Amino acid sequence: MNPLHSPSAPVGTTSEAPVGHPAARRATESPATEQPATEQPTAEQPTTVPTATVPTAAVPTAAEQPAAERAAERRRGTGRRAARRSGGRYGRLLELGGRGFLPIAFVARLPLAMITVGALTLATAVTGSYAVGGAAAGAVGIGSALGGPLMGHLADRVGQRAVLLVSALAHTVAIGVLLVTAHAGTDPAGPAVPLLVAAALLVGATCPQVGPLARVRWRGLTGGDRQELDTALSYESTADELTFVLGPALVGLLASLLAPWTPFVLAAVLTLTMVSCFAVHPTHRAAPAAPRPRRRAAAAPGPGRDRVLVLLPVLGMVAMGTFFGAVQNALSAFGGEFGAQSAAGLLYAVLGISSAAAALSVAWWPQRFRPAARWVASAGAMAVLSLLFLLPGDIVPMLAVLLLVGLPVGPTMVTIYTIGGDVARPERLGTVMTMLASGVVLGTAVGAALAGLVAETAGHRGAFAAAIGAACAMVLISAALALLRRRDH
Repeated sequence: MNPLHSPSAPVGTTSEAPVGHPAARRATESPATEQPATEQPTAEQPTTVPTATVPTAAVPTAAEQPAAERAAERRRGTGRRAARRSGGRYGRLLELGGRGFLPIAFVARLPLAMITVGALTLATAVTGSYAVGGAAAGAVGIGSALGGPLMGHLADRVGQRAVLLVSALAHTVAIGVLLVTAHAGTDPAGPAVPLLVAAALLVGATCPQVGPLARVRWRGLTGGDRQELDTALSYESTADELTFVLGPALVGLLASLLAPWTPFVLAAVLTLTMVSCFAVHPTHRAAPAAPRPRRRAAAAPGPGRDRVLVLLPVLGMVAMGTFFGAVQNALSAFGGEFGAQSAAGLLYAVLGISSAAAALSVAWWPQRFRPAARWVASAGAMAVLSLLFLLPGDIVPMLAVLLLVGLPVGPTMVTIYTIGGDVARPERLGTVMTMLASGVVLGTAVGAALAGLVAETAGHRGAFAAAIGAACAMVLISAALALLRRRDH
């Protein structure tokens, strides 16, 4: 006789433990006096005994679990706490996002990382003019800076899924228009430059804003858990850095091996497939459209101090973009002095890899190190370390400097996105996140132009001075926000 079903076992005990298992021994060793005699089955009183198999319900992902339930789990200290400890902090993101979310969101943001360099390469190839190529690349950046906040605003109003699906289709059409404009001209001198630049502007304006909208989803998925949010935003910054290293590399590889238009074909395919998958992924429920009453409240102008608190992170991202653009142009001038101007992209990738690795560390920073203080500290480190740009006289020392300077860059990006989400109204979260991303794009264009002008007269050290100035400006912006936030406490 199976000991789990012996008469000495309490009626209703359910287990599937094998014979000899500790659970089985505990069941057989339970005293018979624990069950009242009147509850034992008799021949005259049939009793239905529960089945021994207990079905296990599928554990919903964070995207399918209401925020109130997630908060209750945290208060009880049960449920997913054990899973979080066993899976690690970044393993926890797989549980929160559900199946496929991380790889889908990573690949879906690649088109944005490809189109600027792609426009530069394509326009230069079809016109033979670096000036036209630069104008086309600048138009993509301006279009993205203008279209990004509009997409964020629409996502706040109607939800992310519809906005992303429409923008994926519109972006694919815009890429087709750009390719037709670049190759359909009959003029031997090449395509009409104004039409080419306008098409590049349209490509930038319609590009789906996957990175900022993914950050909005993480805010809902983490349910207010600061440690999980820091981990998610650290991952997002690392993903952005890696895609902006991988994207230009893909453009260069495809353009050199096949043709200058092939990177845009790949971007269109990725947009139609992966952006659409990102749009319909269940995590979109974590960022629902704001109810109509909240939209009316959001339409009303808030207090001036609240607007300043949102403006400061955006200005911080403009300063960050200016730093990036100035460093890119300065590295180009630096490489040119050694006959290795084409190596500027590889040198800049070293900064990106260092920044991406450091961004991951923010998940382990102590919670008592508040975001405002983190921004001041990391921006100060950027300003101090960027002075090292003035020292190298050869490529190898420059590589070491880039590795060092990149260390505070990633944490700074993570922190600014954290602060931007903290100070934004919930019904404007998508708008603010896309404004932060657009600030980087706009600043990059400003920094590249400014450093280019300075490099003409003062060489690469003058261009690096522009990057140092941008880092110092960020210190001032972060200090202003820290003072405002201190008054809240």
